[in-house]
Amino acid sequence: MEMYLISVLLASILIIPFTLKTFYPYLWKDILYVGDLLRIIVRFVSRRRRRPFFFVLDRFLEQSAAQPDKPFIVFENERYSYAYSDKRSNQTANALQAHPGFKAGDTVALFMGNEPAFMFTWLALAKLGSPVALLNHNIRTKSLLHCFNCCKAKVLIAASELKDAVEDVLPSLIEQGVTVLLMTKHCDTPGIESFSDKVDEASDTPLPRSLRSHITFKSPAVYIYTSGTTGLPKAAVVNQNRLLTALAVLSSNGVTPSDVIYLNLPLYHTAGFIIGFIGSIETGSTIVLKRKFSASQFWDDCRKHSVTVIQYIGEVMRYLCSTPKRENDKDHKVRLAIGNGIRADIWREFLGRFGNIQVREFYASTEGNVGFVNYVGKIGAIGRINFLHRKLFPYTLIKYDTERDEPVRDASGLCMESPKGETGLLVSKITDVAPFVGYAQNEEQTERKRLRNVLKKGDLYFNSGDLMRIDKDNFIYFQDRVGDTFRWKGENVATTEVSDILTISDCLKEANVYGVQVPGHEGRIGMAAVTVKEGAQFDGSKIYNHVVSYLPSYARPRFIRIQNAVEVTGTFKQMKVKLVEESFDPGRIRDPLYILGDSEKSYIPLTAEIYCSIISGNIKL
Repeated sequence: MEMYLISVLLASILIIPFTLKTFYPYLWKDILYVGDLLRIIVRFVSRRRRRPFFFVLDRFLEQSAAQPDKPFIVFENERYSYAYSDKRSNQTANALQAHPGFKAGDTVALFMGNEPAFMFTWLALAKLGSPVALLNHNIRTKSLLHCFNCCKAKVLIAASELKDAVEDVLPSLIEQGVTVLLMTKHCDTPGIESFSDKVDEASDTPLPRSLRSHITFKSPAVYIYTSGTTGLPKAAVVNQNRLLTALAVLSSNGVTPSDVIYLNLPLYHTAGFIIGFIGSIETGSTIVLKRKFSASQFWDDCRKHSVTVIQYIGEVMRYLCSTPKRENDKDHKVRLAIGNGIRADIWREFLGRFGNIQVREFYASTEGNVGFVNYVGKIGAIGRINFLHRKLFPYTLIKYDTERDEPVRDASGLCMESPKGETGLLVSKITDVAPFVGYAQNEEQTERKRLRNVLKKGDLYFNSGDLMRIDKDNFIYFQDRVGDTFRWKGENVATTEVSDILTISDCLKEANVYGVQVPGHEGRIGMAAVTVKEGAQFDGSKIYNHVVSYLPSYARPRFIRIQNAVEVTGTFKQMKVKLVEESFDPGRIRDPLYILGDSEKSYIPLTAEIYCSIISGNIKL
C-alpha cells in the first residue's frame, strides 16, 4: 500500500508540469510578470516616501556617483561619461542661472534634434526646477509658435542648425518678451543670443537643491507633443510622478547596466525621451545616440558599438526588413527589441532574418493612464490581460459605433462592454493611481478624452481612442484608431487590415488606407495611397485580383493613389488628414489615380470624366 501511494505521488509530481504546460501554457511567465510588477510598485512607493522628494534627476545623480567613468552617451566619434554629463549639465545650468532673462522654475522650450546637448540641457533644467517643452525640430512657423505658446515658456533654447526656423517666428517671440538662446558660439541676429560660449565659460559647480525645492510630484516635468496626425499638436503634460514611474520602463523588461541601448528615435517624442533616455538613467546603461533613424546604417552601428537593446516604433521594423539582405544579417549582439507598432507579418520576417531577438511589443500613449506589455512574446499581440494589472489600472473594452463616432450606450445611458473576441474601445478609469493630467492650455481637448458614465453613473474614464480586441487566451490586440476605422455598406472597415493585405501583393511596398466621403452615399468608401516596389510597376489587373481574393467587397479600396513615398510623422506614423481632404479629385491630385473597375476586372485610370459622373450621381459606387 505504501509503495502504491509513493507511485501515485511520483506520478502526480511528474504529470503536474505536463498538465500546467498543456492547460496553462503562460502560467510561469504570468507569475514572473506579477513578480516584476510587485517589485516595481515596492521600489516606486519607497521612492515616493523619501524626503526630500526623489525625482528622476536624483536617480541620475546616484548613477553619476556610483559609476562616474562609465560612458553614458556615445555620439558619432565621442564618448561622454556619467561624470562629464553631470558636469556639463552643471555648466549649462549655471550659464542659464546667470542670464537675466531666466529664473529658476521658468518653463523652457527645447528646440533641438538628437544630440548630447539635448540631454545635458534637460538635466540642467531639471537641476534648476524648470519644466521643459520638447519641441519637434521639424515643425515650422504656425505649428512652431502654436507648440511654443501651449506651455507658456519664457525661454527658447535652439540648436544652431535651426536658426532659420527660429528667425521665421522671431518677431512673435520678441513681442512676447521671450529669451531666445542659440547653441552656437556667435550669433549676429538681433533678438537671438549665442549660448554655447556661455556654457563653455560657466562653472561646473553643482546646483543647490533649494533651486528645485518648490517641485512636487504633481509639478509638470516635461511637455511632450502628440504626433500631429490629426492637426495641430497637443502638449501632453507629463508630471514628476509619471516621469518617476517611467524610470522602470527598461528595467522591467530585463535591461541591465551592462546593456548598450541604440537610441535613434526622436528625443522630442515619448519613445525616444522616456523609454530610451529616462529608462537608461534607471538602469545605468550606455546610450548610443543617433541623429536620426537610418535603415542602411542601423546594423553596422549595432555591430560597431556592441549594441544589445534596440528600440522601434511605427514602421521602423518594416524599413529594416526592406533593406537588401546580407550574409551577416544575424551577426550582432542585439538580444532585445522594445517598442510598439510592429505588424505580425513583419515581426515574423524580422525574427527569421535577423535572428532570435526577444521582441517586447507594448502599448502606451503619452497622455494615457494605462499600458500593456507583451511579456510572453505572442506574435501580433500588444499585451496580456492580468488580474493584478487590471486591479491597479481598471480598464475595459466598450462597444463603439464607428459611424456615429461615439460609444454605444444602453437605455440607462451607460456604455456596454464588448464580449471577449469582439472589438471595442479601450477606456481606463481615472484614479489616483492612474490619473489623466491632460493637455496644457487646452481644456477642450482634455475634456474630449474624458468619458463619463461608463459602467455606472458618475464614473470617469480616459478615452484612449484605440480599438482593441481580447482573445480567448487573454492576449490583447490593437485593431485601429477610432478615426482610422470607417463604415461602408453597413460594415466596419479596419484600415490596418486592408493595408496589410495590400502590402503582401507583388508590386506594392507601402499602403496608407483611409475612408473618403462620396456625395449621395452613406459612410465613407475605401481609398489607399500606395508606393510601388523598386523595379516593379503598378499592375491594375493583378491588384484587382489580389483584393478580390483577400477582401470582402465593402473593404476593397475603390480608389488607389500612387505616391513616390507615403507621408509619415517624425515618429513614423502614417499621415491621413491631407489625403482625406484631397479625396479622389483628379483636379487636386497630381499623383496617378485609379478606380476599381469590376466590369474590367482591373484598377483603371480615374479620369476627370469618371470623377464628374461619380460626383453627379450618374455612377453609383
